[in-house]
Amino acid sequence: MSSPPTARGPTVILVPDGDNRERQVCPDCGFINYENPKVVVGSVVAWEDRILLCRRAINPRQGFWTLPAGYMELNESAAQAAAREAWEEAQATITIDGLLAVYSIPRISQVQLIYRAHLTSPVFAAGPESLEVALFRWHDIPWGALAFPSVKWALDHHREAAATQDFAARGNPID
Repeated sequence: MSSPPTARGPTVILVPDGDNRERQVCPDCGFINYENPKVVVGSVVAWEDRILLCRRAINPRQGFWTLPAGYMELNESAAQAAAREAWEEAQATITIDGLLAVYSIPRISQVQLIYRAHLTSPVFAAGPESLEVALFRWHDIPWGALAFPSVKWALDHHREAAATQDFAARGNPID
């Protein structure tokens, strides 16, 4: 009696027919493992003249300040993901006001969708991925302790949009 064949999965790297780049392919069934960029969704959340920031409890950049943001999950819209992330990281209920910016960051294979939003009430608390959460006036933002360049981009874009009343979505300062 012979044992059943062992499934190997996508173990061969080759350019599939009709494609133009190498992919992981299963030699047994032909399955192609497409690796695509991750979608990060978050928001610049305002309350009156202050912005909500979260101090990261996890790596990367543990201890640095960021916007409430994270990876989209399956079966949710981008706006739902932004609201979920605000709840998970800051225990904050938000209202999405519109898309602020789309940042394409190829070196880390991310596309970031950042919304303009506001707190429904000034009630928030650190979630499991945050050491602390606070509202900052513009001049009090811990600029030297921001976790990622895209946090500064989004804050600058938010301020620019509010000052000009031009709420068209922005993009990377550099592409």
